[in-house]
Amino acid sequence: MECVFGLVGNDFAVVAADTSAVHSILVHKSNEDKIMILDSHKLIAASGESGDRVQFTEYIQKNVALYQFRNGIPLTTAAAANFTRGELATALRKNPYFVNILLAGYDKETGPSLYYIDYIATLHKVDKGAFGYGSYFSLAMMDRHYHSGMTVEEAIDLVDKCIMEIRSRLVVAPPNFVIKIVDKDGAREYAWRESVKDATVASA
Repeated sequence: MECVFGLVGNDFAVVAADTSAVHSILVHKSNEDKIMILDSHKLIAASGESGDRVQFTEYIQKNVALYQFRNGIPLTTAAAANFTRGELATALRKNPYFVNILLAGYDKETGPSLYYIDYIATLHKVDKGAFGYGSYFSLAMMDRHYHSGMTVEEAIDLVDKCIMEIRSRLVVAPPNFVIKIVDKDGAREYAWRESVKDATVASA
């Protein structure tokens, strides 16, 4: 039961995602990172079918890198979001990907931004967004507590409130979450919120 959500603060954007790899009634692992660092100042958080999610996000990552290699300048966040939306729209009529995306980035000229892209290639610039079953709770919490110009501390506190709400209210809540942030200093991992750790198997 996937949970991906994010928001834009004062000169930064933060994205959080659960880290459970699930198939049917089985949990395969609890440390699957669903937020890919697209380039130095962009993050792409995805939910959906595992194969589609991994293949499509890697495809976008490599094409963004190829554009920068060919042209010598990186794509803006808006351009990367529109490219991603275009690839989803093209695939929709051939071999569709079941993947929902939150794309966060920081540009020197325009500052932080967050784009909502769903599996049928809807693109919208948002201040806050969420996908998955956890979105019922995280969107409600963000509607109540979000305001423009949030500091990093306020944003992380709100993310923690969303995680606690999901854990306490969702019947099949994932135990672990990863939080990443992007600002003028780049895209990076901020923290993990873990309640279950994958056990290591002792060698015989």
